[in-house]
Amino acid sequence: MPFGITTATAFVFLVILVALVLFATEPVPVDITAIGILIALLVVEPLSAAAADVGLIADQLVVLSDPEAGLSATDNGLSGFASSATLTVLAMFILSDGVQRTGVVQILGSKIAGFTRESEGRQLGAIVGLVSPISGFINNTAAVAILLPMVTDLAHEGKTSPSKLLIPLSYASMFGGMLTLIGTSTNILASELSGRLIGRTFTMFEFTQLGIVVSIVGTVYLLTIGRWLTPARIPFAEDLTAEFEMGEYLTEVVVREDSPLVGETVRDALRETDFDIDLVQLIRGDRAFTEPLDPKTIRAGDVFAVRTDRDTLVALSDSEGLDLLPEVEVDEDELEVANERDNLVEVVIAPGSSLVGETLQTTNFRQRYDATVLALRRGQELFRQRMDEVRLRVGDTLLIQGPPDSIERLNVNRDFIVAQEIDRPDYRSSKIPVAVGIVAAVVGVAAVGLLPIVVAALAGALAMVLTRCLKPTEIYDAVQWDVIFLLAGVIPLGIALENTGGADLVADFVVGSAVLLPPLGVLAMLYLVTALLTNIISNNASVVLMVPVAVEAARQLGVNTFSFILAVTFAASTAFMTPIGYQTNLFVYGPGGYRFSDYLRVGTPLQLIFAVVTTLGIAFFWGL
Repeated sequence: MPFGITTATAFVFLVILVALVLFATEPVPVDITAIGILIALLVVEPLSAAAADVGLIADQLVVLSDPEAGLSATDNGLSGFASSATLTVLAMFILSDGVQRTGVVQILGSKIAGFTRESEGRQLGAIVGLVSPISGFINNTAAVAILLPMVTDLAHEGKTSPSKLLIPLSYASMFGGMLTLIGTSTNILASELSGRLIGRTFTMFEFTQLGIVVSIVGTVYLLTIGRWLTPARIPFAEDLTAEFEMGEYLTEVVVREDSPLVGETVRDALRETDFDIDLVQLIRGDRAFTEPLDPKTIRAGDVFAVRTDRDTLVALSDSEGLDLLPEVEVDEDELEVANERDNLVEVVIAPGSSLVGETLQTTNFRQRYDATVLALRRGQELFRQRMDEVRLRVGDTLLIQGPPDSIERLNVNRDFIVAQEIDRPDYRSSKIPVAVGIVAAVVGVAAVGLLPIVVAALAGALAMVLTRCLKPTEIYDAVQWDVIFLLAGVIPLGIALENTGGADLVADFVVGSAVLLPPLGVLAMLYLVTALLTNIISNNASVVLMVPVAVEAARQLGVNTFSFILAVTFAASTAFMTPIGYQTNLFVYGPGGYRFSDYLRVGTPLQLIFAVVTTLGIAFFWGL
């Protein structure tokens, strides 16, 4: 083949190309794509060997096996599951969950509301000042999930658009994650790759000094230029029905004496109708009822709060015997009249949710969760009709009405992130010193080198269970298994890129295209290339692909390989330009009502600033 590209190298590049397309478009979840990559790499080598034995092809495709190290294709292919990075990330999810279940982060969040009041500047400063340091010691994705309800409540109480606060929350968690090794799974993976390629892993506080510089610069940006560029997509509203513009879609109807619905249950009435309608609340005499409404028998004179449109109401009046009650405004207070506690909330579809790719109809949402979806927001797009037919995505925000116990069940369900503060009686506040102490011990033991980080983290996870910060059954719910399978699937891709010489070829291209640039310029270019890649695909996948390239490029230039690895690590952990580049960006996409272009507008200047600050900082602290 031309340019010294072997058949094996061409195959690996083809797998990478397909993977990039699948990661960017997500026709299937990224972890499924990663497992598909793994299977492709595992299958091709033995099949090509068999074909070569019978003369069908000239040479075997040596993709994963490493005869010099005595490792077979299967050994290397499955190494992602036994990787110290994978096990460390798994343990860190458990540690983060142990801290979360004590409620300590929520307590810290509630403390800041007292002095922020209606000052947007104070709100921004408090949010960034809280999430950044927290993200250094618990997974930054978990930090955003925990703080999202606090921030939306802060916006409501301070009469601020939530859009002005949520992008800063996501961005601050990212550069806060660069304060320590355990701030993000990307750092842990990059450390293992660095150890395998150059024999040097990251210490716990390896890049803390640069992380502090980056955090300060990022904070200044968010409080000044970023604040001006961040749009107020969702205007401040007194209640959620106004925020979701439900005025024309919520009303009340009364059941006439001659209605064919009289005597039927709500379940049967909804099942038999072809109309796009939800019965949200039943008012009978001086009592109001919310979910579960399905078993209620409809009587003449019953008043229902309904979610539908005006045209449907006209048709209902004729065919179902329902009369519209004039001059009735159905708002948040009206919908919550049946309960003493809030029962109207925003709920975000979380990464790894079982609802992703499903519809409200196929999941039987109403019966399954005893709650009614009144509206769906995807970025700035609002769905208030035929929502049952919309396939759900990560980051979709549902406006849900249900009884308090249903809302509490949603709040503890890992498929969702409830975007308002919900009182949880199950917080283990008495365990706060224990959980925080365990995390501190893990950090301290790993920092002084007493134990490898993977051993310290696994021991800390065990300690969370032994001290009852976590129940044994809760550790499985604590782990984001999609991230674990993503890591296990993409790690062999990096090995294949190295074994086949693909990393050398890409490094040749990088160095050759930057022939007029000094090493610092090549370092900056690697940062930008990695950042652009991360904004399109998974951050972990971009690290796996770009760290071997960075090592080869540094070797060809005769410069410090560790500095080049750090540039890739920082770039892969700070994806500001798209909502799909990082999970935390997706978390805030729906609740903030953002457009895709908002991330480009706010994130591109910050990405360029970080390119300059990071490359200069690496050159200063580690040298070239």
